Amino acid sequence: MTPVVLFSFVIGYFLLLLTVAYFTSKGSNNESFFIGNRNSNWMLVAFGMIGTSLSGVTFVSVPGAVGKPMAGGGVEGFTYFQIVLGYIIGYLLIAYVLLPLYYRLNLTSIYNYLQSRLGFVSYKTGASFFILSRTLGATARLYLVVKILQDSIFANLGQSFHIPFWLTTLVILVMILLYTYEGGVKTIVYTDTLQTTCMLAGLIVCIIFILNKLDVGLGTALSNMSEKGYNNIFVTDPSSKLFILKQIVAGAFITLTMTGLDQEMMQKNISVKTLGDAKKNMITIAVILTVVISLFLVLGGALYLYSDSLGGHFKTVIDAGKPVTKYFIMEKDALTGLMKETPLASDATFPYMAIKTMPPYISIIFVIALISALFPSADGAITALTASFCIDIIGMQRSKTMTEADQKRVRKIVHLSFAGVFLLFVMMFYWINNPSMIGVILKVAGYTYGPLLGLFAFGILTKRSITDKLVPVVCIAAPIICFFIDKYQNKIFGSFEIGLELLVINGLLTFSGLLAISKKK
Repeated sequence: MTPVVLFSFVIGYFLLLLTVAYFTSKGSNNESFFIGNRNSNWMLVAFGMIGTSLSGVTFVSVPGAVGKPMAGGGVEGFTYFQIVLGYIIGYLLIAYVLLPLYYRLNLTSIYNYLQSRLGFVSYKTGASFFILSRTLGATARLYLVVKILQDSIFANLGQSFHIPFWLTTLVILVMILLYTYEGGVKTIVYTDTLQTTCMLAGLIVCIIFILNKLDVGLGTALSNMSEKGYNNIFVTDPSSKLFILKQIVAGAFITLTMTGLDQEMMQKNISVKTLGDAKKNMITIAVILTVVISLFLVLGGALYLYSDSLGGHFKTVIDAGKPVTKYFIMEKDALTGLMKETPLASDATFPYMAIKTMPPYISIIFVIALISALFPSADGAITALTASFCIDIIGMQRSKTMTEADQKRVRKIVHLSFAGVFLLFVMMFYWINNPSMIGVILKVAGYTYGPLLGLFAFGILTKRSITDKLVPVVCIAAPIICFFIDKYQNKIFGSFEIGLELLVINGLLTFSGLLAISKKK
């Protein structure tokens, strides 16, 4: 499969998105851009939000992590499913605690709640932490997928030139801008539905192909995975960072914060007509997401069985003076023509197998599915960041002098500016070049969403008033303390490992700080 052919399918898919955007953005205004005129169909929102919730990181990292070696021996296997169990709890809390609050207050930006409950500075602080959180998270997701596209298509496109990484990123961002520039949420509800369909179709086709290639049924494949430890789910060692209770609690709070306290995710929910439909949306997402992530884990196990059949294997090597277990694949050396061992990072497993070892039609399906996983997380993020900056930071809706035309002009400038910010942050991740981006994203979320968790928890669970001007101090201090706890956890806790529950610790520290600067009403 040549890069030119793959690129032509990418362009064709993008033109399809533009067509959808053209018809859905007709008659759009600022309310359409921000909350879809509160007229979105809940079933479309629910289905489309699956793509947003998963993103290209899930599409690549979750299958790859199935064969990722653990420090204590063995592989991670299906342990990610422990987090999924927490997701279900988180979605129920969003449906029955947060959504009634948002609908009762008729919010456009969910951070307006902080202003009405805690104060103007608290409101600005919450919105600022969302902008930071979503920018870092979305650009990390974008980086991973762009890197795969760069390595598989753009770097080798043409006979006499190579397209640099920054230009690949710019092209992708321009594509996203073109179909979100006018319609915003009103358009994204439809394009996300299309993209989620393509992503799920790619997932199922890849599973079926591998099972047919291995000449086994699903039951036999699961049995083979069990023999190699690829489908282990539960970790019962309390000191491990993958301990089941830690993972479930972390999954619940990750969903509560990264969905329920996130303007990008909630602006789609509050674009639904009624609270009842919005609740149906959340419950539907919880069910579908559980099934879909289970399929991604099955795909991961099948990928490693397929790779093993081609000579892939684990091997312990010395890295920086320490023994480290890595996964190696066998490939032909371009110069000598001889077979050689090449280490394969977990995030690279699915792309490598799909593009290098599978038929051309699977390569095409993989690339389209990957882009379908990329666009919903990136387009929604830029749109939500634009909405939050215009409403929460600039105060567009509070202005008594800005006309609708003025607001639209400012909104478009902000939209373009965030695309530029995305380009800068993607390049930052490119220079860092971490081998497992899902770990990076969840780690970043632990630092940046913790203050949001503390702010909303304090507002909902207490009736105390606070010294509003001190809120930024508390919200900045909590992540800094968490950084030192994480950095020196071996000295503080010994063999006990802190993992994703760092988010909960951050939220508790923020809550405690707010309690210290509060008083009875």
